[in-house]
Amino acid sequence: MGTVGRRRRRLAVALLASLSFAALMPSGSAQQATCDLELVLAVDTSASVDHEEYRLQSVGFATAFRDPAVIAAIRSIGGVAVTVIHWSSVDQQWQAVDWRLLRDARSARAFAAEIERVPRRFSLRGTGLGLALRFAERLIVNNGFRCRRQVIDVSGDGQNNVGEEPHLVRDFVVASGVTINGLAILSDDPQLDIYYRADVVGGDGAFVITAESYQHFREAIRIKLLREISPNLARAEMPPEAGATGSQ
Repeated sequence: MGTVGRRRRRLAVALLASLSFAALMPSGSAQQATCDLELVLAVDTSASVDHEEYRLQSVGFATAFRDPAVIAAIRSIGGVAVTVIHWSSVDQQWQAVDWRLLRDARSARAFAAEIERVPRRFSLRGTGLGLALRFAERLIVNNGFRCRRQVIDVSGDGQNNVGEEPHLVRDFVVASGVTINGLAILSDDPQLDIYYRADVVGGDGAFVITAESYQHFREAIRIKLLREISPNLARAEMPPEAGATGSQ
């Protein structure tokens, strides 16, 4: 093989390698400059959440991402990079759905279908809220995106009882510029929202939404996503007096 032939072969191999590497990158990473929001959805799958309650959470998230108002919010800001984690006790955190870049109805509905298909990973005793926040923050740091806003959306039905204290992790995460919002499910603890406000949420514009039970989760998460993605559209969609799920 001549010199020219060897050069062409090396060029072809390098091009193939670069294409293979690009295929392994998170969806939409090449467009990261136009992404407005990085969002981690942290879902409680500890022992306090039974099979039916887990199903209601999955259906709630999937329905929300198919909702026309949520899709309009995603479009209005030019894109959302989003991932889902399951969390429970010590060493029980799992990235259930990898990072996806949502820009339109098609990508949002595809993400909804992924959420519905993903199996439950944990059901152990122990509610490690602080550990979940730590895991979520690391996913944001290492995701390859560089968006304008970073938010952790954590939902659960109980207070932390294992691992790092949430307020300490919260302070660390907020100091890095990440906002933490909470969805407190009040079925087991009617005052859980007070705990979330004091020990879990923080950062620019942080808030807590409540759901009286898992039956109310679907509407609560829809409202929460609207507020996180596009606060202006959320205000137009829901006047302040429409806080039937206890949004605050």
